[in-house]
Amino acid sequence: MHTTPIGKFIAGIPKAELHLHIEGSFEPELMFEIAKRNNIKIKYKNIEEVKKAYRFNNLQEFLDIYYAGANVLIEEQDFYDLTYAYLTKVNEQNLIHTEIFFDPQTHTDRGVEFSTVIKGIRRALKDGEKQFGISSKLIMSFLRHLDEESAIKTLEQAMPFKKWITAVGLDSSEKGNPPSKFQRVFEMSKQEGFLTVAHAGEEGPAEYIWEALNLLDVSRIDHGNRCLEDEALVQELVKRQMALTLCPLSNLELKVIQELHHHPLNTMIDKGLLVTINSDDPAYFGGYMNENYFGIAKALDLSKKQIYQLAKNSFHASFLDEESKKEMIAKVDEYYRVHG
Repeated sequence: MHTTPIGKFIAGIPKAELHLHIEGSFEPELMFEIAKRNNIKIKYKNIEEVKKAYRFNNLQEFLDIYYAGANVLIEEQDFYDLTYAYLTKVNEQNLIHTEIFFDPQTHTDRGVEFSTVIKGIRRALKDGEKQFGISSKLIMSFLRHLDEESAIKTLEQAMPFKKWITAVGLDSSEKGNPPSKFQRVFEMSKQEGFLTVAHAGEEGPAEYIWEALNLLDVSRIDHGNRCLEDEALVQELVKRQMALTLCPLSNLELKVIQELHHHPLNTMIDKGLLVTINSDDPAYFGGYMNENYFGIAKALDLSKKQIYQLAKNSFHASFLDEESKKEMIAKVDEYYRVHG
């Protein structure tokens, strides 16, 4: 794909990622290395066995292995290595801005200090900015399969590091865990000055997207595929220019869609929705940003102009200040002018 004209165009265009779980960028090689360093036994004999296990039938099967992998992360250096490995990878893909989710409860529930997690991630983000020029924002996600009390406790733990965190989010098992379950903690988060986002309408119904909008007052919807089942909802999202952070390879791997050419991206574009392309959990779903762009471009026969618009959308929908957005979009415009 890289060798085709559209592949080369995708490889070079500056882009931002808005939906990336840092724990989901944990490559098997690094998992083994950190497990060995921390003297933790994992149930896989070798890297090949881990890769084989990265085949899922649904969101829950994926989450089971995702949490098992996260168990080897103990020290600040582990979180640093995990984050820096991601930044190294996406730097090669011309990513110039990233907004990263992290799941504190996955770690604090195992006895790892909140400060250990965030300090490791933050240090890597700072080094990534120095080394690669990649700017970043951090989004703290609450795990929706746990109760709201646990989320409130996590919010309290985050307070000393408030200035490092831009937004709070909501992820993990969607079915049976509606956004309304977390209305109080989201209100508390807003009072503390955090922006809010939420995973909604991936496996859960369109109703969950309404709840995310009306009860959690979100600035972006993560996934949002199922908005298409409710025309009034589509109109509302268009009216608000509410960004959707779509993740094509994730949708394919978790059987949200059966084939990439079934992906609703084109329908969403035609309806005027503000859509972006992202990788979600790239180590588990077979690809980082460029692979997601390549896959969807090939499946839906996207033009350079459409790719250019998707790249611009990623900056429009970001939490960057207006000045930074303008600067980065100017880079995308210049790239399109030369290579479009």
